[in-house]
Amino acid sequence: MAEITRLVPQPSPAPTGEVEEALYAVRQKIYPRAVTGVFARWRVFLVLFTQVVFYGAPWLTWGDRQAVLFHLVERKFYIFGLVLWPQDFIWLTGLLIISALSLFLFTAVAGRLWCGYACPQTVYTELFMWIERRIEGDRMKRMKLDQAPWTVHKMLVKSAKQAAWIAVALWTGYTFVGYFTPIKALGTEILTFDLGPWETFWILFYGFATYGNAGHMREQVCKYMCPYARFQSVMFDQDTLVITYDRKRGEPRGSRSKSADRIAQGKGDCVDCGICVQVCPTGIDIRKGLQYECIGCGACIDGCDQVMEKMNYPKGLIRYSTENALAGKYPERTITQHILRPRTAIYGTLLLVVMTAFSVTLAMRTPLRVNVIRDRAALERETSDGLIENVYRLQIMNMADKPRKFALSVAGIDGIRIEHDLKEVELPALGSRVVPIDVAADPANLKGTHTPIRVNVEARDDPGVKVETKSVFLAPAR
Repeated sequence: MAEITRLVPQPSPAPTGEVEEALYAVRQKIYPRAVTGVFARWRVFLVLFTQVVFYGAPWLTWGDRQAVLFHLVERKFYIFGLVLWPQDFIWLTGLLIISALSLFLFTAVAGRLWCGYACPQTVYTELFMWIERRIEGDRMKRMKLDQAPWTVHKMLVKSAKQAAWIAVALWTGYTFVGYFTPIKALGTEILTFDLGPWETFWILFYGFATYGNAGHMREQVCKYMCPYARFQSVMFDQDTLVITYDRKRGEPRGSRSKSADRIAQGKGDCVDCGICVQVCPTGIDIRKGLQYECIGCGACIDGCDQVMEKMNYPKGLIRYSTENALAGKYPERTITQHILRPRTAIYGTLLLVVMTAFSVTLAMRTPLRVNVIRDRAALERETSDGLIENVYRLQIMNMADKPRKFALSVAGIDGIRIEHDLKEVELPALGSRVVPIDVAADPANLKGTHTPIRVNVEARDDPGVKVETKSVFLAPAR
């Protein structure tokens, strides 16, 4: 038998100059520099647009109620004239599918448009940075202020910024809860110190999340917490528009005066000013190539174009382009001709199909719902005039935004009828009611102990609003 020797590795002395590297890098605070340009204006516009919608929508009214309200207590979703009930959650599923397919399509066409311009993390970070710049000053002033010792002036400035951030965060939390609890009633409860525990919790929780994510964590959320950055490459291909640095044109980079002849010096267009890094909200250097930390905001494009303009160089050293265009496989002026390709065609077709199905089914939705349940406490019984009687409970939901009268009838058996003259039910707008009905039939017309029947409910003012529900009529065994 061969002898087995267990080898135990012995520690060896560390070589001279070896550096121990931590598992997690210490965060270096980023001080994004303000920038102007086409993409900066788009970001400002979308910040204003999204915040006007978010903060303003709960204050709109529709009739005598809040126009946009996801009322959890009443279990109804109000979206202007549309009212969705728990049974209508299929449309919520459809809306989520549409959002996902839209994200896939936009990403395949032009990268992380959502992240750069409309993601709440980006929007609120932009808002909080604007407050920071207004109170503490531009990039250099902020850096000097953080490095300076604590003085009364520094404490006042920092306190003012924190107070503004907290005010915006709490108002954001209040607005968020106002989508689920009527916002005017919520405001009254706050002013009278009568706020419920759940409303209090969610206002503080959402406010704290906004304050922490937009005020302090910022790019860390995009780098380490957001899953989208990890799987975005699955939706990219060589024809996807992404922010790119033109290495052929820019290298070799190097500083020079405006009047210097860069061709004679053997240098590219990049003056190595670092503006593209200074304006980046995630602190990356786009000249190193496409990185998962890039949120596609276009700030580096605006910053670089300003430098190119000052140097009298052509703009576009950093620009939206595709890998194939940079590789010279087709001219950049024909990039738009490559938007339609198998990947985008599949995403677009699926999105169109789902949106069409969503719109058609929502338009054909009947604002009436009926559930029929046999009363288990009352079995079938024989009446004094020889008929067989069953008791049912109808749950009728008027899903229209106006009161209605509904006619009740039964069919499926010759001579079947509703007893006690209960032929009509009136329901208020968006109201529901459970109605017990006694249904009688001649035993001679029954087909065994279980005979299928149909219960019909029809609106008096609109014959098109009707529901036919199936049930079973029971008879005693003969």
